[in-house]
Amino acid sequence: MVALNIIRLISVAGILVGLLSESVVGQNCGCAPDYCCSKDGYCGKEAAYCGEGCQQGPCTPPPPTNGVVVADIVTPEFFNGIINQDAGCPGKNFYSRDAFLEALNSYPRFGRVGTQDDSKREIAAFFAHASHETEKFCFIEEKDGAKQDYCNETNIQWPCAPGKLYYGRGPLQLTWNYNYGPAGKSIGFDGLQAPETVANDRIVSFKTAFWFWMSNIHSIITSGQGFGATINRINGALECNGADTPKVQSRVNYYTSYCTQLGVQPGDNLSC
Repeated sequence: MVALNIIRLISVAGILVGLLSESVVGQNCGCAPDYCCSKDGYCGKEAAYCGEGCQQGPCTPPPPTNGVVVADIVTPEFFNGIINQDAGCPGKNFYSRDAFLEALNSYPRFGRVGTQDDSKREIAAFFAHASHETEKFCFIEEKDGAKQDYCNETNIQWPCAPGKLYYGRGPLQLTWNYNYGPAGKSIGFDGLQAPETVANDRIVSFKTAFWFWMSNIHSIITSGQGFGATINRINGALECNGADTPKVQSRVNYYTSYCTQLGVQPGDNLSC
């Protein structure tokens, strides 16, 4: 009986080790041949793993790009009409169309998937969220951001650096260590040790916005889920389902205004 119990314990231990090993492997990719490695480094077979951002395995090819030239849509008149011209705005001399377009070179799929109207809606959505987050590009950094705690200490993959703060910076106000870390790795700066780079380098600043957008929002807006779904992805827990209706309406107002300027219908599902 004792021997049998020992054998059972060994078997259980082996199963647990196997499960742990599979979990660890899953988080670092190295998936089984018929599994996809997601953009976040996890193994699976669903669209969330094999779709946009899939790193390896039987990934689903992304839809082809169209012939849209984003610079032809984001004209100087459109961009400069958004920028807050108040002399007291720190972003007035930081954000520029040239910086936007230079950063865009690293993200060739932005605004170039689907029909021309799809492209216009994605561009309108990007600028709507950026306008809301920065008050039309007035602010580079989050107001009173230094007083906030955006360090998720449970995230050991992207650990917070001593003395560094991960409050909102840039067009989409990048926050949290788990966003600064991978954004920096992808773009080419140390997001954990030097998060202030996002507020000091205008190209990097726009690139962090594109990085977040392409990693989290692009597939939502291009798949026709509507602008409301993008709000939910960006700040749903704090704004959607009645949590902060004025902020949701602010984003929607910017979006519909920019759609009008670009000559495209905003589509359905505008709110969340």
